[in-house]
Amino acid sequence: MEWHVTDAQSLAIIDSEIGDHVFSPAEYEIVRRVIYATADFEYKSLIRFSEHALQAGAAALAARSTIVVDVPLVQVGISYDIQNTFANAVYCSFETPTRPQKEKTRAAWGIETLAQRYREGIFIVGQAQTALTAIVDLIEAEEIRPALVIATPVGFVDVDIAKERLQESLVPNIIIDSRKGNAVVAAAIVNGLVDLAWQAYGQDQNR
Repeated sequence: MEWHVTDAQSLAIIDSEIGDHVFSPAEYEIVRRVIYATADFEYKSLIRFSEHALQAGAAALAARSTIVVDVPLVQVGISYDIQNTFANAVYCSFETPTRPQKEKTRAAWGIETLAQRYREGIFIVGQAQTALTAIVDLIEAEEIRPALVIATPVGFVDVDIAKERLQESLVPNIIIDSRKGNAVVAAAIVNGLVDLAWQAYGQDQNR
């Protein structure tokens, strides 16, 4: 992300208002990005990181693992930072050609199709709850083993169950433990992770 003086001022305000927290420095960078993108301090108490999630995600980015997202808004939101760092391939499930399926949404069927191709990729679900359920089903069936799953879909029906199943899967994950969330939150998490990964691995990539 290209930072402007107003961005720095906004981050300083967040730092002054966020209060006490238990996040590691790397986790805090992600949380701060989410609050900056949403102006919503409640995310401080809603974001959850599994053990080694950031390390696994950063390593996967540096290894140029394929990124699979659920909707175009996430793809657009992360494309600048991705293309100006590790240049990972990014595919969107909503735009993946699939045969019609009455029992599945377009996003769910598309992400299932992509998951079968990129079984160890990075999966980002910012909006489509059905896409998250499809990913968790494949993980539990041991058909895929993602490097990282980021799940921030807003939802009222069973979205909490899908997130609980993801957390129990032992796959590295970052979730919003709430009905709240959206594609903007997902993109903020990814872009923060890209910055962290570039700080850790960028020199090696430039050699």
